[in-house]
Amino acid sequence: MILVDSSVWIDYFRGAASPQTDKLDALLGQQLIATGDLILAEVLQGFPRERDFLQAKDLLISLTVMDLAGSDIAIQAARNFRTLRARGITVRKTMHTLIATRCIESGLALLYADRDFDPFVLHLGLRSALTAP
Repeated sequence: MILVDSSVWIDYFRGAASPQTDKLDALLGQQLIATGDLILAEVLQGFPRERDFLQAKDLLISLTVMDLAGSDIAIQAARNFRTLRARGITVRKTMHTLIATRCIESGLALLYADRDFDPFVLHLGLRSALTAP
């Protein structure tokens, strides 16, 4: 299963072409794709028109929607943040730490377009769906 981050969904719904949106387009209907509850909120809050909001909501809730946090993930996310910080790397958003940690702990590949996830791939074993087979 592949978790798709809001950075990719936002580009996808805007019609922006990128390697990540191309990969998402190829995966839809072919592979089990998940989104997260926090990702769902982040993506849907950006739609100004009700019609677009409803279309996006229908697509996103047709996927597996995972709870991303919880106390165990929150604690491990804090550990991961501290590990990266000790290496001189600061992740800009706590939500990115939670998403990356959920993927690492659950064995999910992450399709993302935000550089905050790169240190998780390089140092903590997060699998990038863009490069994963």
